[in-house]
Amino acid sequence: MFLQTRFLTCLIAFLLSFPCYFCSHASPHYNDYLGKASGHNSPRTFINAIKTRELENWPWRKFGSKVGGRSLASLKTINVNDYGAKGDGSDATEAFKKAWEAACSSEGSVLVVPKNKNYLLKPITFQGPCKSGITVQIYGTVQASSDQSAYRSDIAHWLLFENVQNLVVQGGGVINGNGKAWWENSCKVNDEHPCKEAPTALTFYNCKNLVVKNLKIQNAQQIHVSFENCVGVQASGLTIIAPGNSPNTDGIHVAGTQNIHISNSVIGTGDDCISIASGSQKVQVTGVTCGPGHGISIGSLGSGNTESHVSDVTVSDATLSGTTNGVRIKTWQGGSGIASNIKFQNIVMNNVDNPIIIDQKYCDQAKPCKPQSSAVLVQNVLYQNIKGTSSSNEAIQLNCSDEFPCEGIVLQDINIQIGGGKAAKAVCNNARVTQKGGVSPNCMEA
Repeated sequence: MFLQTRFLTCLIAFLLSFPCYFCSHASPHYNDYLGKASGHNSPRTFINAIKTRELENWPWRKFGSKVGGRSLASLKTINVNDYGAKGDGSDATEAFKKAWEAACSSEGSVLVVPKNKNYLLKPITFQGPCKSGITVQIYGTVQASSDQSAYRSDIAHWLLFENVQNLVVQGGGVINGNGKAWWENSCKVNDEHPCKEAPTALTFYNCKNLVVKNLKIQNAQQIHVSFENCVGVQASGLTIIAPGNSPNTDGIHVAGTQNIHISNSVIGTGDDCISIASGSQKVQVTGVTCGPGHGISIGSLGSGNTESHVSDVTVSDATLSGTTNGVRIKTWQGGSGIASNIKFQNIVMNNVDNPIIIDQKYCDQAKPCKPQSSAVLVQNVLYQNIKGTSSSNEAIQLNCSDEFPCEGIVLQDINIQIGGGKAAKAVCNNARVTQKGGVSPNCMEA
């Protein structure tokens, strides 16, 4: 009995002392710090007296927080303001270059672009390889120089990350391409202007183990985000917007990239919401909202009689509204190669032109394209559980090659109508189609 009493007494004392211990050891100022590090104003006046770098380092060391899956306990914080950036809309290109060089040469680092600041950048390459992984925290706004002469040495890129492994770019900030001046001079807007290239706002080239998330990317000069020759990419929580009449402003472009997952993003631009080009394999797109724009496209493939290959692509749980195409595969005549093992599943179409389309006779040029005997083969494509409304009479268009018909096309549980509940049509030329479940419109009735 005595031992039981002693045990109960000790247990009660321990439980009563635990909250006090926690209060004395946990930092009451941690939330204030998080606001300060990202640029929010803190109500605690004493924090303002602490140096910015100490603020940025201290909680990460103490609490072992993580960014991009890596502990921040051992990472060095590099603030672009410490390298000469003012954040008042003035040119910060050199400061960003110096900050990147410091980050890239460190064992582990976080490069911080502070909140409530506006940084003007000319074309810049964030070059690797780096000593170790890097996290870029964009809290503020980065905007492109509107001086087109600044792009003379590289017209194709504005922000370029090249040959970087284990890179995370995130933070909730804004990347603004200031594309209006480029759009106005496009031959697609004014045919009196010559057709010429314009910069891609944000390019990742030859990167491995890459995370890009929680960013707003807007008004790109041309393509907004491009993943080229990358391996192992996670792109999520992106908001990508530009006017519906802005030319060639694809949301996300994927080329020569393997093992990429694009998820939970909202994209509305003047071109494809997502375009998947040659050399891409194991591409997964989930939870994307698209519109305005040209839909979600594989291609174009085979232009200029080239050989193209795309395989193992899955697009699921997407919503497209008011786009000029839905889910599309487009290939040029005269090309070669194959687009195969492609799935479009669980997709909602709201007033979409051409909801389901394969076009093996794609031609995006002023002069009509001449018929050619070769083509990129399209095979093993599944369209499953696609529902909604079409703004055109032909909700399904399979316009395949005479010489290389589309093979292994499966339509399963399709219900697309014209607005008002009217029946839509299907046009299926040179396509070997299997239909399962309820399919409307129906290729067999075309």
